[in-house]
Amino acid sequence: MLQTKKDIINKLQKSILLLQGLRPAAINGDESVGLGPVESAFPNGIFPVGAIHEFLSVEPEQAAANGGFIGGILNPLMQRGGACLWISMSRKLFPPSLKSFGIEPDRIIFVDLKRERDVLWVTEEALKCQGLAAVVAELKDISFTQSRRLQLAVEHSRVTGFILRSDPRKSGATACAARWNISTLPSELQDGMPGIGLPRWKVELLRVRNGNPGSWKMEWAAGRFSQIAELTGIPVLTKSLKTG
Repeated sequence: MLQTKKDIINKLQKSILLLQGLRPAAINGDESVGLGPVESAFPNGIFPVGAIHEFLSVEPEQAAANGGFIGGILNPLMQRGGACLWISMSRKLFPPSLKSFGIEPDRIIFVDLKRERDVLWVTEEALKCQGLAAVVAELKDISFTQSRRLQLAVEHSRVTGFILRSDPRKSGATACAARWNISTLPSELQDGMPGIGLPRWKVELLRVRNGNPGSWKMEWAAGRFSQIAELTGIPVLTKSLKTG
């Protein structure tokens, strides 16, 4: 009897997750976007595609950090087919920089608009298009009702949405699957070589629907994310996390 109740509860939990646009655990690793331990924060240990992800962005350098980090996630999403729309009023992204994350800039369709409400409208319409892999929108703010409309759109199309919010002082509740805070970390030069080191971020999941928030240090190296572990105060790279 006890086992029967447990089975019923498990089935109900899976049904709720499916209704919320979250997928059950995959038999193989095809659903991974290569974020390794970060993905364990999500239900069933899977990065939610077909969902809205909210990124906070206050300072210009944080906007750049968000753009780079999202680029690393777009890499595996776009390998599965489909283009990406990047919608904004004053785009912060430098398109050629996407090549560092294995993305050809001409596969990103940039839509530059003059009004915030137009950005929101175009974003919602784009998220309904099943032929897209992802949609990225730069917005000052978004209400719960507006975020709910976007989430309903992706639950039908299975497009993954990324909202970059530049005014998080008003960051109330939203219907987004996750709220991220990405900040830059000092890079490390390898083998005494001069120049600029590889991109590094402090990745914080502030809110995760049905998941577990957390914080990680990550680096983009050799076309994939790697987690940075700290041992006796010295940053050490763990095993690389394959993205594709």
